Amino acid sequence: MTATMISAGDIRSAYAAIAPHIRRTPIIEVDGSDFGILGGRLVLKLESLQHAGSFKARGAFTSLLTRKIPEAGVVAASGGNHGAAVAFAAMKLKVPAKIFVPGIASPAKIRQIREYGAELAITGERYADALAASEAWVAESGAMPIHAFDQRETMLGQGTVGLEFEEQAAGLTTLLVAVGGGGLIAGIAAWYGGRIKIVAVEPTQAPTLTRALEAGRPVDAEAGGIAAESLAPRRVGELVFPVIQRHIRNTVLVSDDAILEAQRSLWTRLRVVAEPGGAAALAALTSGRYVPTSDERVGVLICGGNTAAVDFKPQGTSAVSA
Repeated sequence: MTATMISAGDIRSAYAAIAPHIRRTPIIEVDGSDFGILGGRLVLKLESLQHAGSFKARGAFTSLLTRKIPEAGVVAASGGNHGAAVAFAAMKLKVPAKIFVPGIASPAKIRQIREYGAELAITGERYADALAASEAWVAESGAMPIHAFDQRETMLGQGTVGLEFEEQAAGLTTLLVAVGGGGLIAGIAAWYGGRIKIVAVEPTQAPTLTRALEAGRPVDAEAGGIAAESLAPRRVGELVFPVIQRHIRNTVLVSDDAILEAQRSLWTRLRVVAEPGGAAALAALTSGRYVPTSDERVGVLICGGNTAAVDFKPQGTSAVSA
């Protein structure tokens, strides 16, 4: 696949198909100084409020609505978010679904998948293990695979995040996006087509795109860290890489500590819940790994909120009778 095969027109067509089934997630404009960031105001898009808790619902619905689904239904491998999204879309469209996840998937995401009614298989320790198991199931059952990132329909669906963001926040000059397998940033980059700067943000312990850009092709990378379940697929996708390579020249790496601090900051300052992968893009700013200039209008994608990290237990106050 070449970069020209994913156009803004294709993304707009995908959006027309999925719009009745997804949320148009909100944006919020904040003062960067509230987060210790110099350079003015930031525009956050809260894709953490999307159905199933992440942007992944867009790609899932695009696949289910634009492809012919066999009687055996669909199958997906996932660190958690994609599986939850496919399970949710399949539930809504009444399609059988089987989801393979690795042992590192969070209990919150595993619970979601089960609640949406999909058959769940926990296999291996990393995304690559779950993917291999899902491919074996495709061969055995005839189910239709929905890839988490390396598939045209997935990229088109994720590209609708860019379409919405531009409609909601005209005039952005820079957009920070977390990277795992690359489907999200490829779709967004295809939408903007080089009209703004897109900054790819990765954990230091999962530099998937960083290694690919250095090598000029997808290669294996480390796959660890606090955001491993969502941002550590071992290597960027073969199909998405040409799209990314056309528009993005380098990446910003952020530490686990920086991701945790961004996650905490979103909660304490905005009462926004984000999982580690969902907070990674903001971490590039709060840690100073990316410093915007005074003339940049910066957008940040908060891409996922599937976490049980916030404690909502009662505070132990006693009842008082009148």
